[in-house]
Amino acid sequence: MPTRPKRAPTPKAPKRAPDRPARSARVVAGTRSVPDSSERFVPALDWLGGDGSDPRSSAERRAEKLVSANAGLLRDLGVTADVTRRHGEPGLVVHTSTRIGAVPLLSPITGRPDFGLVVEPRFTWSSAGDMLAGTGFRVVPDLLPLPDLPQSERRVPPWVLSSVVLMRLRSLLDSLQRRFAVTSADLRAPRGQVDWERYATTRFALGRALDVPCRFPDLRDDEELRSAIQWVVRRHRDALLGQRSAGLVVRRLLAMCDVLLARLSGSAPRMPAAQQRQGWSRRAVAPRVFREGLQAIDWTVDERGLAGLSDLAGLAWRMDMEVFFEAWVEAVAEDAARRVGARLRAGRRHETRVPLDWAPPSAGSQRSLVPDLVMEREDVVVVLDAKYKRHAEEIERLGWANADEVLREHHRNDVLQALAYSTLFDAPRVVACLVYPASPSAWQGLVARGRTITRAKVRSGARNVELALMAVPLSGDRDAAGVALERLVVDAA
Repeated sequence: MPTRPKRAPTPKAPKRAPDRPARSARVVAGTRSVPDSSERFVPALDWLGGDGSDPRSSAERRAEKLVSANAGLLRDLGVTADVTRRHGEPGLVVHTSTRIGAVPLLSPITGRPDFGLVVEPRFTWSSAGDMLAGTGFRVVPDLLPLPDLPQSERRVPPWVLSSVVLMRLRSLLDSLQRRFAVTSADLRAPRGQVDWERYATTRFALGRALDVPCRFPDLRDDEELRSAIQWVVRRHRDALLGQRSAGLVVRRLLAMCDVLLARLSGSAPRMPAAQQRQGWSRRAVAPRVFREGLQAIDWTVDERGLAGLSDLAGLAWRMDMEVFFEAWVEAVAEDAARRVGARLRAGRRHETRVPLDWAPPSAGSQRSLVPDLVMEREDVVVVLDAKYKRHAEEIERLGWANADEVLREHHRNDVLQALAYSTLFDAPRVVACLVYPASPSAWQGLVARGRTITRAKVRSGARNVELALMAVPLSGDRDAAGVALERLVVDAA
Protein backbone atom coordinates (compact mmCIF):
# COMPACT_ATOMS: atom_id res chain seq x y z
CA MET A 1 0.00 0.00 0.00
CA PRO A 2 1.56 3.21 -1.12
CA THR A 3 2.41 5.61 1.60
CA ARG A 4 0.77 8.96 1.59
CA PRO A 5 2.99 11.98 1.51
CA LYS A 6 3.17 13.67 4.84
CA ARG A 7 1.13 16.81 5.04
CA ALA A 8 2.95 19.90 5.93
CA PRO A 9 2.17 20.86 9.45
CA THR A 10 -0.44 23.56 9.70
CA PRO A 11 1.25 26.64 10.95
CA LYS A 12 -0.03 27.72 14.29
CA ALA A 13 -1.81 31.02 14.40
CA PRO A 14 0.28 33.57 16.19
CA LYS A 15 -0.85 34.37 19.67
CA ARG A 16 -3.00 37.43 19.68
CA ALA A 17 -1.53 40.17 21.73
CA PRO A 18 -3.84 41.62 24.33
CA ASP A 19 -5.61 44.78 23.28
CA ARG A 20 -3.49 47.82 24.06
CA PRO A 21 -4.30 51.46 23.66
CA ALA A 22 -2.81 53.13 20.63
CA ARG A 23 0.56 54.71 21.16
CA SER A 24 0.19 58.18 22.62
CA ALA A 25 0.67 60.96 20.16
CA ARG A 26 3.63 63.21 20.91
CA VAL A 27 2.76 66.46 22.63
CA VAL A 28 4.08 69.22 20.39
CA ALA A 29 4.70 72.02 22.85
CA GLY A 30 5.71 75.41 21.51
CA THR A 31 4.49 78.59 19.92
CA ARG A 32 2.00 79.15 17.12
CA SER A 33 1.83 82.32 15.02
CA VAL A 34 -1.24 83.95 13.50
CA PRO A 35 -1.68 87.34 11.72
CA ASP A 36 -3.65 90.19 13.26
CA SER A 37 -7.20 91.09 12.19
CA SER A 38 -7.84 87.62 10.81
CA GLU A 39 -9.38 84.18 11.36
CA ARG A 40 -7.03 81.20 11.38
CA PHE A 41 -7.64 77.46 11.97
CA VAL A 42 -4.93 75.84 14.14
CA PRO A 43 -5.04 71.99 14.14
CA ALA A 44 -5.17 70.77 17.73
CA LEU A 45 -3.49 67.39 17.11
CA ASP A 46 -0.41 68.99 15.55
CA TRP A 47 -0.09 71.54 18.34
CA LEU A 48 -1.35 69.88 21.50
CA GLY A 49 -0.99 66.19 20.64
CA GLY A 50 -3.36 63.45 21.80
CA ASP A 51 -3.37 60.13 23.63
CA GLY A 52 -5.45 56.99 24.11
CA SER A 53 -7.24 55.04 21.43
CA ASP A 54 -8.81 58.19 20.00
CA PRO A 55 -6.10 60.89 19.74
CA ARG A 56 -8.42 63.30 17.89
CA SER A 57 -10.98 63.36 20.68
CA SER A 58 -8.19 63.71 23.20
CA ALA A 59 -6.70 66.64 21.27
CA GLU A 60 -10.14 68.25 21.12
CA ARG A 61 -10.52 68.00 24.91
CA ARG A 62 -7.04 69.46 25.36
CA ALA A 63 -7.97 72.37 23.10
CA GLU A 64 -11.07 73.07 25.18
CA LYS A 65 -8.99 73.04 28.38
CA LEU A 66 -6.36 75.30 26.76
CA VAL A 67 -9.00 77.91 25.88
CA SER A 68 -10.60 77.71 29.32
CA ALA A 69 -7.31 77.96 31.25
CA ASN A 70 -6.04 80.92 29.21
CA ALA A 71 -9.21 82.94 28.71
CA GLY A 72 -7.81 86.02 30.46
CA LEU A 73 -4.49 86.00 28.59
CA LEU A 74 -6.22 85.59 25.23
CA ARG A 75 -8.67 88.38 26.05
CA ASP A 76 -5.81 90.77 26.94
CA LEU A 77 -4.24 90.07 23.54
CA GLY A 78 -7.60 90.68 21.83
CA VAL A 79 -7.91 87.03 20.78
CA THR A 80 -10.93 84.73 20.87
CA ALA A 81 -10.66 81.00 20.17
CA ASP A 82 -13.41 78.48 19.45
CA VAL A 83 -12.87 74.71 19.43
CA THR A 84 -14.34 73.02 16.37
CA ARG A 85 -13.64 70.40 13.68
CA ARG A 86 -12.86 70.94 10.03
CA HIS A 87 -12.91 67.94 7.71
CA GLY A 88 -12.93 65.75 10.82
CA GLU A 89 -9.79 67.36 12.28
CA PRO A 90 -10.16 69.04 15.68
CA GLY A 91 -8.70 72.49 16.09
CA LEU A 92 -9.09 76.03 17.26
CA VAL A 93 -10.53 78.83 15.14
CA VAL A 94 -8.47 81.78 16.35
CA HIS A 95 -9.92 85.26 15.78
CA THR A 96 -7.39 88.08 16.21
CA SER A 97 -7.96 91.80 16.65
CA THR A 98 -5.67 94.75 15.91
CA ARG A 99 -3.30 93.82 18.75
CA ILE A 100 -0.05 92.02 18.05
CA GLY A 101 2.27 90.39 20.55
CA ALA A 102 3.20 87.16 22.26
CA VAL A 103 1.83 85.52 25.41
CA PRO A 104 2.59 82.21 27.16
CA LEU A 105 -0.28 79.74 27.46
CA LEU A 106 -0.83 77.31 30.31
CA SER A 107 -0.67 73.70 29.19
CA PRO A 108 -3.90 71.69 29.55
CA ILE A 109 -1.67 68.73 30.50
CA THR A 110 0.87 70.09 32.97
CA GLY A 111 -0.63 73.42 34.02
CA ARG A 112 2.70 75.11 33.20
CA PRO A 113 3.33 77.73 30.47
CA ASP A 114 4.49 75.13 27.94
CA PHE A 115 2.70 76.75 24.99
CA GLY A 116 2.65 80.20 23.47
CA LEU A 117 0.79 82.32 20.92
CA VAL A 118 2.34 85.02 18.71
CA VAL A 119 0.09 87.48 16.83
CA GLU A 120 2.04 89.08 13.99
CA PRO A 121 1.24 92.18 11.92
CA ARG A 122 -0.67 91.24 8.79
CA PHE A 123 1.91 93.06 6.67
CA THR A 124 5.61 92.18 6.62
CA TRP A 125 7.93 92.84 9.55
CA SER A 126 10.23 94.83 7.24
CA SER A 127 7.38 97.23 6.51
CA ALA A 128 6.57 97.39 10.22
CA GLY A 129 10.21 98.19 10.92
CA ASP A 130 10.30 101.02 8.40
CA MET A 131 7.09 102.44 9.85
CA LEU A 132 8.44 102.13 13.41
CA ALA A 133 11.53 104.08 12.38
CA GLY A 134 9.41 106.54 10.40
CA THR A 135 7.36 107.40 13.49
CA GLY A 136 10.54 108.21 15.43
CA PHE A 137 9.75 105.26 17.72
CA ARG A 138 6.75 107.10 19.16
CA VAL A 139 5.18 103.71 19.87
CA VAL A 140 7.14 100.59 20.84
CA PRO A 141 5.93 97.24 22.23
CA ASP A 142 4.86 96.93 25.86
CA LEU A 143 6.64 94.18 27.80
CA LEU A 144 4.24 92.14 29.95
CA PRO A 145 4.89 90.81 33.48
CA LEU A 146 4.24 87.21 32.42
CA PRO A 147 6.31 84.01 32.34
CA ASP A 148 8.63 83.48 29.39
CA LEU A 149 7.37 81.74 26.29
CA PRO A 150 8.76 78.22 25.84
CA GLN A 151 10.06 78.76 22.31
CA SER A 152 9.29 80.62 19.15
CA GLU A 153 9.44 80.27 15.40
CA ARG A 154 12.03 82.92 14.57
CA ARG A 155 9.29 85.12 13.19
CA VAL A 156 9.91 88.33 15.18
CA PRO A 157 13.14 90.09 14.17
CA PRO A 158 15.70 90.88 16.90
CA TRP A 159 15.55 94.64 16.32
CA VAL A 160 12.11 94.68 17.97
CA LEU A 161 13.72 94.06 21.37
CA SER A 162 16.52 96.52 20.63
CA SER A 163 13.96 99.25 19.92
CA VAL A 164 12.35 98.71 23.33
CA VAL A 165 15.66 98.54 25.21
CA LEU A 166 17.23 101.58 23.52
CA MET A 167 14.14 103.75 24.03
CA ARG A 168 14.07 102.80 27.71
CA LEU A 169 17.78 103.51 28.12
CA ARG A 170 17.42 106.89 26.43
CA SER A 171 14.62 107.80 28.85
CA LEU A 172 16.69 106.50 31.78
CA LEU A 173 19.67 108.59 30.71
CA ASP A 174 17.43 111.66 30.36
CA SER A 175 16.15 111.16 33.92
CA LEU A 176 19.48 110.46 35.61
CA GLN A 177 20.25 113.03 38.29
CA ARG A 178 23.64 113.89 39.64
CA ARG A 179 24.07 112.84 43.27
CA PHE A 180 26.47 113.58 46.08
CA ALA A 181 29.38 111.17 46.60
CA VAL A 182 32.12 111.41 49.24
CA THR A 183 35.37 112.18 47.42
CA SER A 184 39.03 112.43 48.46
CA ALA A 185 41.35 114.88 46.70
CA ASP A 186 44.23 117.29 47.21
CA LEU A 187 42.91 120.85 47.03
CA ARG A 188 44.55 124.24 47.17
CA ALA A 189 41.42 125.70 48.77
CA PRO A 190 40.50 123.28 51.58
CA ARG A 191 36.89 122.10 51.87
CA GLY A 192 35.07 119.47 53.89
CA GLN A 193 37.23 117.45 56.29
CA VAL A 194 41.01 118.07 56.14
CA ASP A 195 43.41 115.24 57.03
CA TRP A 196 45.90 117.39 58.96
CA GLU A 197 48.13 114.51 60.03
CA ARG A 198 48.54 113.35 56.45
CA TYR A 199 49.12 116.95 55.34
CA ALA A 200 51.87 117.46 57.90
CA THR A 201 53.73 114.19 57.21
CA THR A 202 53.34 113.66 53.45
CA ARG A 203 52.59 117.09 52.00
CA PHE A 204 54.05 119.98 54.03
CA ALA A 205 57.17 118.01 55.07
CA LEU A 206 57.96 117.41 51.38
CA GLY A 207 57.48 121.02 50.35
CA ARG A 208 53.93 120.57 49.00
CA ALA A 209 52.28 123.13 51.22
CA LEU A 210 49.55 123.94 48.70
CA ASP A 211 48.34 120.30 48.37
CA VAL A 212 45.80 119.87 51.18
CA PRO A 213 44.23 116.34 51.43
CA CYS A 214 40.48 116.66 51.94
CA ARG A 215 37.33 114.48 52.07
CA PHE A 216 34.18 116.22 50.92
CA PRO A 217 30.78 115.53 49.32
CA ASP A 218 30.82 116.20 45.57
CA LEU A 219 27.91 116.33 43.12
CA ARG A 220 28.68 113.71 40.46
CA ASP A 221 27.04 111.56 37.82
CA ASP A 222 26.18 107.98 38.73
CA GLU A 223 29.23 106.54 36.99
CA GLU A 224 28.41 102.91 37.77
CA LEU A 225 24.98 103.20 36.15
CA ARG A 226 26.37 105.15 33.19
CA SER A 227 28.97 102.43 32.67
CA ALA A 228 26.26 99.76 32.73
CA ILE A 229 24.12 101.70 30.21
CA GLN A 230 27.10 102.08 27.87
CA TRP A 231 27.82 98.34 28.10
CA VAL A 232 24.19 97.51 27.19
CA VAL A 233 24.12 100.00 24.30
CA ARG A 234 27.32 98.52 22.89
CA ARG A 235 25.87 94.99 23.09
CA HIS A 236 22.79 96.02 21.14
CA ARG A 237 24.86 98.00 18.65
CA ASP A 238 27.00 94.93 17.95
CA ALA A 239 23.86 92.82 17.45
CA LEU A 240 22.25 95.42 15.15
CA LEU A 241 25.32 95.57 12.92
CA GLY A 242 24.47 92.04 11.79
CA GLN A 243 20.89 93.04 10.91
CA ARG A 244 21.54 95.92 8.53
CA SER A 245 19.75 94.08 5.74
CA ALA A 246 16.49 94.75 7.66
CA GLY A 247 16.54 98.28 6.24
CA LEU A 248 15.67 101.69 7.62
CA VAL A 249 14.73 100.63 11.14
CA VAL A 250 18.14 99.11 11.88
CA ARG A 251 19.94 102.15 10.46
CA ARG A 252 17.87 104.42 12.71
CA LEU A 253 18.56 102.22 15.74
CA LEU A 254 22.28 102.23 14.99
CA ALA A 255 22.16 106.03 14.78
CA MET A 256 20.40 106.07 18.16
CA CYS A 257 23.18 103.89 19.59
CA ASP A 258 25.79 106.34 18.33
CA VAL A 259 23.97 109.27 19.94
CA LEU A 260 23.70 107.45 23.28
CA LEU A 261 27.37 106.43 23.21
CA ALA A 262 28.36 110.04 22.53
CA ARG A 263 26.36 111.13 25.59
CA LEU A 264 28.07 108.43 27.65
CA SER A 265 31.60 109.34 26.59
CA GLY A 266 33.97 109.41 29.55
CA SER A 267 32.33 106.40 31.21
CA ALA A 268 33.99 103.02 30.74
CA PRO A 269 31.59 100.26 29.55
CA ARG A 270 31.21 97.64 32.27
CA MET A 271 28.76 94.77 32.71
CA PRO A 272 26.99 95.33 36.04
CA ALA A 273 27.32 92.64 38.69
CA ALA A 274 24.20 91.01 40.15
CA GLN A 275 24.80 92.69 43.53
CA GLN A 276 25.05 96.06 41.79
CA ARG A 277 21.75 95.57 40.00
CA GLN A 278 20.05 94.50 43.21
CA GLY A 279 21.28 97.67 44.88
CA TRP A 280 19.81 99.83 42.12
CA SER A 281 16.47 98.03 42.31
CA ARG A 282 16.24 98.70 46.06
CA ARG A 283 16.44 102.46 45.67
CA ALA A 284 13.57 104.14 47.48
CA VAL A 285 10.88 105.93 45.47
CA ALA A 286 12.38 104.97 42.11
CA PRO A 287 10.35 106.51 39.25
CA ARG A 288 8.81 104.31 36.59
CA VAL A 289 11.35 105.32 33.93
CA PHE A 290 14.15 104.23 36.28
CA ARG A 291 12.54 100.83 36.96
CA GLU A 292 11.91 100.21 33.26
CA GLY A 293 15.49 101.18 32.41
CA LEU A 294 16.82 98.70 34.98
CA GLN A 295 14.57 96.02 33.45
CA ALA A 296 16.13 96.68 30.05
CA ILE A 297 19.60 96.28 31.56
CA ASP A 298 18.56 93.02 33.23
CA TRP A 299 17.16 91.60 29.97
CA THR A 300 20.43 92.26 28.17
CA VAL A 301 22.63 90.92 30.95
CA ASP A 302 20.49 87.78 31.23
CA GLU A 303 20.37 87.45 27.41
CA ARG A 304 16.61 87.26 27.28
CA GLY A 305 14.75 88.18 24.12
CA LEU A 306 11.33 88.89 22.75
CA ALA A 307 9.36 85.83 21.75
CA GLY A 308 10.34 85.13 18.19
CA LEU A 309 14.05 85.88 18.51
CA SER A 310 15.30 82.33 18.93
CA ASP A 311 14.29 78.91 20.17
CA LEU A 312 15.08 80.07 23.72
CA ALA A 313 12.60 81.51 26.13
CA GLY A 314 11.21 84.89 25.07
CA LEU A 315 9.62 87.82 26.81
CA ALA A 316 5.88 88.32 26.57
CA TRP A 317 4.90 91.56 24.80
CA ARG A 318 2.02 93.41 23.20
CA MET A 319 1.46 96.35 20.85
CA ASP A 320 -1.80 97.87 19.64
CA MET A 321 -1.66 98.30 15.87
CA GLU A 322 -4.43 100.93 15.98
CA VAL A 323 -2.21 103.14 18.15
CA PHE A 324 0.81 102.27 16.01
CA PHE A 325 -1.02 103.16 12.77
CA GLU A 326 -2.21 106.43 14.32
CA ALA A 327 1.42 107.28 15.17
CA TRP A 328 2.41 106.50 11.57
CA VAL A 329 -0.30 108.79 10.18
CA GLU A 330 0.86 111.45 12.65
CA ALA A 331 4.41 111.20 11.26
CA VAL A 332 3.09 111.57 7.71
CA ALA A 333 0.91 114.55 8.73
CA GLU A 334 3.85 116.24 10.50
CA ASP A 335 5.82 116.37 7.27
CA ALA A 336 2.84 117.59 5.27
CA ALA A 337 1.87 120.24 7.85
CA ARG A 338 5.40 121.65 7.87
CA ARG A 339 5.42 121.98 4.08
CA VAL A 340 1.99 123.66 3.79
CA GLY A 341 2.41 125.93 6.82
CA ALA A 342 -0.24 124.27 8.99
CA ARG A 343 -0.29 123.59 12.71
CA LEU A 344 -0.70 119.94 13.73
CA ARG A 345 -2.41 118.83 16.95
CA ALA A 346 -2.49 115.18 18.04
CA GLY A 347 -5.02 113.30 20.14
CA ARG A 348 -2.18 111.07 21.33
CA ARG A 349 -0.79 114.13 23.15
CA HIS A 350 -4.28 115.12 24.43
CA GLU A 351 -4.27 118.24 22.22
CA THR A 352 -7.55 117.69 20.33
CA ARG A 353 -9.99 116.89 23.14
CA VAL A 354 -13.31 118.78 22.93
CA PRO A 355 -15.55 118.33 26.03
CA LEU A 356 -19.26 117.63 25.74
CA ASP A 357 -21.51 119.61 28.10
CA TRP A 358 -24.41 117.42 29.18
CA ALA A 359 -27.49 118.73 30.97
CA PRO A 360 -27.71 117.46 33.61
CA PRO A 361 -24.01 116.40 33.74
CA SER A 362 -24.81 113.14 35.56
CA ALA A 363 -27.01 111.94 32.70
CA GLY A 364 -24.37 112.17 30.00
CA SER A 365 -22.49 109.29 28.41
CA GLN A 366 -19.35 110.08 26.41
CA ARG A 367 -17.63 113.09 27.97
CA SER A 368 -15.60 114.37 25.03
CA LEU A 369 -14.69 113.97 21.37
CA VAL A 370 -11.03 113.32 20.57
CA PRO A 371 -10.06 113.45 16.88
CA ASP A 372 -6.81 111.65 16.13
CA LEU A 373 -5.15 114.56 14.30
CA VAL A 374 -6.10 118.13 13.38
CA MET A 375 -4.22 120.21 10.77
CA GLU A 376 -5.11 123.91 10.96
CA ARG A 377 -4.49 126.89 8.73
CA GLU A 378 -6.39 130.16 8.51
CA ASP A 379 -8.28 128.98 5.45
CA VAL A 380 -8.77 125.26 6.19
CA VAL A 381 -9.03 122.66 8.95
CA VAL A 382 -8.34 119.00 8.11
CA VAL A 383 -9.48 116.44 10.69
CA LEU A 384 -7.74 113.07 10.27
CA ASP A 385 -9.25 109.92 11.77
CA ALA A 386 -6.89 106.93 11.40
CA LYS A 387 -8.61 103.55 11.04
CA TYR A 388 -6.51 100.37 11.04
CA LYS A 389 -9.02 98.49 8.88
CA ARG A 390 -9.09 96.87 5.46
CA HIS A 391 -11.92 99.09 4.24
CA ALA A 392 -9.98 101.10 1.64
CA GLU A 393 -8.59 98.00 -0.07
CA GLU A 394 -11.87 96.07 0.12
CA ILE A 395 -14.04 98.90 -1.20
CA GLU A 396 -11.55 99.59 -3.99
CA ARG A 397 -11.36 95.87 -4.88
CA LEU A 398 -15.05 94.96 -4.63
CA GLY A 399 -16.82 98.26 -5.17
CA TRP A 400 -19.43 99.58 -2.77
CA ALA A 401 -22.25 97.60 -4.39
CA ASN A 402 -20.44 94.29 -3.90
CA ALA A 403 -19.09 94.93 -0.38
CA ASP A 404 -20.68 92.78 2.32
CA GLU A 405 -23.13 94.35 4.75
CA VAL A 406 -20.81 94.11 7.76
CA LEU A 407 -18.11 96.13 5.98
CA ARG A 408 -20.72 98.65 4.83
CA GLU A 409 -22.07 99.14 8.34
CA HIS A 410 -18.60 99.60 9.84
CA HIS A 411 -17.72 102.08 7.12
CA ARG A 412 -20.96 104.03 7.67
CA ASN A 413 -20.09 104.34 11.37
CA ASP A 414 -16.63 105.63 10.44
CA VAL A 415 -18.16 108.22 8.10
CA LEU A 416 -20.63 109.43 10.74
CA GLN A 417 -17.81 109.77 13.27
CA ALA A 418 -15.71 111.80 10.82
CA LEU A 419 -18.65 114.09 10.02
CA ALA A 420 -19.27 114.60 13.76
CA TYR A 421 -15.67 115.79 14.09
CA SER A 422 -16.21 118.27 11.25
CA THR A 423 -18.83 120.12 13.32
CA LEU A 424 -16.25 120.98 16.02
CA PHE A 425 -14.43 123.58 13.91
CA ASP A 426 -15.47 126.94 12.48
CA ALA A 427 -13.36 127.59 9.40
CA PRO A 428 -14.06 128.60 5.79
CA ARG A 429 -13.25 125.05 4.71
CA VAL A 430 -13.38 121.89 6.83
CA VAL A 431 -12.23 118.47 5.60
CA ALA A 432 -13.12 115.32 7.54
CA CYS A 433 -10.72 112.62 6.36
CA LEU A 434 -10.82 108.90 7.10
CA VAL A 435 -7.35 107.38 6.76
CA TYR A 436 -7.11 103.67 6.00
CA PRO A 437 -4.00 101.48 5.57
CA ALA A 438 -3.03 99.86 2.28
CA SER A 439 -0.43 97.20 1.59
CA PRO A 440 2.55 98.41 -0.47
CA SER A 441 1.30 96.60 -3.58
CA ALA A 442 -2.26 97.90 -3.18
CA TRP A 443 -0.88 101.40 -2.59
CA GLN A 444 1.06 101.30 -5.86
CA GLY A 445 -2.11 100.26 -7.66
CA LEU A 446 -4.02 103.19 -6.12
CA VAL A 447 -1.24 105.59 -7.12
CA ALA A 448 -1.31 104.32 -10.71
CA ARG A 449 -5.07 104.93 -10.89
CA GLY A 450 -4.95 108.25 -9.03
CA ARG A 451 -7.18 106.85 -6.29
CA THR A 452 -5.13 107.43 -3.12
CA ILE A 453 -7.72 110.05 -2.09
CA THR A 454 -11.43 110.23 -2.93
CA ARG A 455 -13.53 113.21 -1.89
CA ALA A 456 -17.13 114.31 -1.61
CA LYS A 457 -18.80 117.63 -0.75
CA VAL A 458 -21.20 117.84 2.17
CA ARG A 459 -23.79 120.62 2.23
CA SER A 460 -23.60 122.45 5.57
CA GLY A 461 -25.06 125.96 5.31
CA ALA A 462 -22.44 128.58 4.50
CA ARG A 463 -19.53 126.31 5.37
CA ASN A 464 -17.62 124.30 2.79
CA VAL A 465 -17.42 120.81 4.30
CA GLU A 466 -15.73 117.90 2.56
CA LEU A 467 -15.52 114.19 3.30
CA ALA A 468 -12.34 112.41 2.16
CA LEU A 469 -11.15 108.81 2.14
CA MET A 470 -7.38 108.48 2.09
CA ALA A 471 -5.14 105.41 1.79
CA VAL A 472 -1.73 105.40 3.48
CA PRO A 473 0.91 102.79 2.59
CA LEU A 474 1.93 100.26 5.25
CA SER A 475 5.58 100.93 4.56
CA GLY A 476 8.19 103.51 5.46
CA ASP A 477 7.35 105.77 2.48
CA ARG A 478 6.33 108.95 4.31
CA ASP A 479 6.97 111.25 1.37
CA ALA A 480 4.47 109.71 -1.05
CA ALA A 481 1.65 109.70 1.50
CA GLY A 482 2.62 113.21 2.60
CA VAL A 483 2.32 114.58 -0.95
CA ALA A 484 -1.23 113.23 -1.21
CA LEU A 485 -2.12 114.86 2.12
CA GLU A 486 -0.65 118.18 0.98
CA ARG A 487 -2.96 118.16 -2.04
CA LEU A 488 -5.89 117.58 0.28
CA VAL A 489 -4.99 120.68 2.31
CA VAL A 490 -4.24 122.96 -0.62
CA ASP A 491 -6.83 121.96 -3.22
CA ALA A 492 -10.55 122.20 -2.54
CA ALA A 493 -12.78 119.47 -3.90
